Amino acid sequence: MSSCSRVALVTGANKGIGFSITRDLCRKFSGDVVLTARDKARGKAAVQQLQAEGLSPRFHQLDIDDLQSIRALRDFLRREYGGLNVLVNNASIAFRMDDSTPFDIQAETTLKTNFFATRNVCTELLPIMKPHGRVVNISSLQGSKALENCSEDLQEKFRCDTLTEGDLVDLMRKFVEDTRNEVHEREGWPDSAYGVSKLGVTVLSRILARQLDEKRKGDRILLNACCPGWEGSRTAEEGAETPVYLALLPPDATEPQGQLVCDKVVQTW
Repeated sequence: MSSCSRVALVTGANKGIGFSITRDLCRKFSGDVVLTARDKARGKAAVQQLQAEGLSPRFHQLDIDDLQSIRALRDFLRREYGGLNVLVNNASIAFRMDDSTPFDIQAETTLKTNFFATRNVCTELLPIMKPHGRVVNISSLQGSKALENCSEDLQEKFRCDTLTEGDLVDLMRKFVEDTRNEVHEREGWPDSAYGVSKLGVTVLSRILARQLDEKRKGDRILLNACCPGWEGSRTAEEGAETPVYLALLPPDATEPQGQLVCDKVVQTW
């Protein structure tokens, strides 16, 4: 095992906001910080860039779309650290506004990574979270906007406090299927695959936090979603502030839990 038993990990960390979150955690987190990236060369280049700044992250390859890759990372964390203290789920994709890829393909691809793969990371890594662990899922206010643009029936389902993880998975699958059948608008869905994927991440965070409170109450693990709010209007450094704030909530903190946080403020849902 590593001489340091505390560890924080960021997914999709070789560039953009993930890179800035990793840099901040290297400076502020008392323990090792693991930078993960799908592409080994890019990941190692990012580590070298931080080392040039006098910081010392570790690197581990992770493709969140590959379950075996997630499990290899889980085994590494278990072996080296006996678990995980901080998890920041940052890895995600977005099609450009002017992309000509058919909408149903965009929907399937976007949800595969942003929702289903993020959920797989949580499924594999939450069981090894240590007491007082912190989990931050990078969502977006685009998800809240997508919720507002859903039909009343869908809004009610997404806001329901008894919605299960299985129910949510079914809803996300239905969106993809409805886009494939070209009936998504008729079925009450908005026209943003990215928005729906991030809506899924926010609702998943609420459900997972509830599960943690039920099954591991004494461990005081806090899990939240956040909007970094950096799409175009802020630097990646500014966008990293709220995720890092949530990742470093003090051990005695009991909230926020299962919330969507923007600018360090809990958003009404």
